[in-house]
Amino acid sequence: MLKEKVERAIRKIRPYLQSDGGDIQLVSVSEDGIVKVRLTGACKGCPMAAMTLKNSIEANIKKDVPEVKKVFSV
Repeated sequence: MLKEKVERAIRKIRPYLQSDGGDIQLVSVSEDGIVKVRLTGACKGCPMAAMTLKNSIEANIKKDVPEVKKVFSV
């Protein structure tokens, strides 16, 4: 159930990343609200990736899925 909510949130974020040549893959969602994602394309290795992860991806996922506590890139 939690994983499906996170997947829906990621689908909303994905077009913005793709417009800059990047993408995001959901790796895992733990029962305690820890989400692991993989940034790909232009996002992989981008110097702004950490800021995008925290200020954009994590913020939007938490807004849509309040049960999420943290989002990590792996």
